[in-house]
Amino acid sequence: MHPDLLRLGFVVILSGAAGLLAGNFLTGLTLGFLVCLIWQYRRLKNISTFLRDDGEQKPPDTPGIVNEIVREIEFLRARHKQREDELTGILSRFEEAIVALPDAVIVMDAESHVEWANEKASEYLGIRSPRDRGHRLSHIFRQPELLDFLAQEDKDNPQKSLLIASPVNADISLEIRITRYAGSSLLLVAGNVTDIQRANRMRKDFIANASHELRTPLTVISGYLEAIDNETDELSTGWQARIKQMRSQARRMQNLIEDLLKLSRLESKPSADLDNEVDITELISVIHDEAQTLSAAQIHTFNLEIQAGLVVKGDQDSLYSAFSNIVFNAVQYSPSGGVIGIKWYRTGTGACLEVTDTGEGIPAEHIQRVTERFYRVDKARSREKGGTGLGLAIVKHVMVQHEAELKISSEPGRGTTVTCHLPAHRVVAAE
Repeated sequence: MHPDLLRLGFVVILSGAAGLLAGNFLTGLTLGFLVCLIWQYRRLKNISTFLRDDGEQKPPDTPGIVNEIVREIEFLRARHKQREDELTGILSRFEEAIVALPDAVIVMDAESHVEWANEKASEYLGIRSPRDRGHRLSHIFRQPELLDFLAQEDKDNPQKSLLIASPVNADISLEIRITRYAGSSLLLVAGNVTDIQRANRMRKDFIANASHELRTPLTVISGYLEAIDNETDELSTGWQARIKQMRSQARRMQNLIEDLLKLSRLESKPSADLDNEVDITELISVIHDEAQTLSAAQIHTFNLEIQAGLVVKGDQDSLYSAFSNIVFNAVQYSPSGGVIGIKWYRTGTGACLEVTDTGEGIPAEHIQRVTERFYRVDKARSREKGGTGLGLAIVKHVMVQHEAELKISSEPGRGTTVTCHLPAHRVVAAE
């Protein structure tokens, strides 16, 4: 039998016997139960004190069900303490890992109040923890582009990253990204991209300078070759063929230099130039006329569908370079008598230029790489057509510049479709 029942039975018998001896059985029994309640209260009081002291004192050792409850509580508390120590260790290692990161990391709440920051945040952004804890990030920074980046949550097409100079050291370039996690908390990560930016500038400067330096001597060489070619009567048949081949290679080099210079100009173009209103209807009409001239004896059929009244905010020269490259590629790589479709229309999320052709198409394994610089699907055919391998790289750069999406779908033997989707905030109705 359970000790608590034995104890209760003993109290009933003892108090009942005492009541009978005193001549009042009920009073004796009541006093016995009262003593038993007081004793149980003291046991529970000891347990309450034990729980409030967070286990610093030893648990009370009393026989019965209360003792079993105490032992179970002690077991659960020990297991909880073990798990708490494990979690504390994990959090400690996680915090050490974040502190050791080469990037600045700032943890914020939904209102952009700083909750925690690592040491790199102090070095790159001037944010110190715990000094700046509780301060709103917009009250600490004064750079307008950074404040706009922080406040872009409600934009239809939010910017994914931001390149700025460090507020602490202007010689350091930072790439800033903000990620939302755990519902409403924000995580800001700022990486040092100074070396990458410096290498990109060196590459751009080298391409621009080399292209400019090559242009002048190549122009001179081309001029002399043209003058010699005009006097073919004085040349033997063998030399006529050699001069023709040299002129062809000189034209190819000139095209390559022009594309390199064009790409260099696009990369150095300020973002302010992207807010001009461009009449795409007129632009496509000009490109269509030039494509027909390029087509010449190949007798391509052009299907032109233009939705009038759509104006794009952007840079006219850049958009012309991108759209003309797409259309001219369709002309060059479509066989004689092929069909080329040019379609400009509004969508629910902006506007699209869609160019289709009935050319040889692009194998699936090449589609992801055709926008890389100097990448060619068929190198021999590209050289034959005078391609430089930079056309779609220029298109891709212009699309990124205008926050647009470039999509290429193709099937060998059935042609290619190139779609440029411009976001809604860049498309306005013409007055």
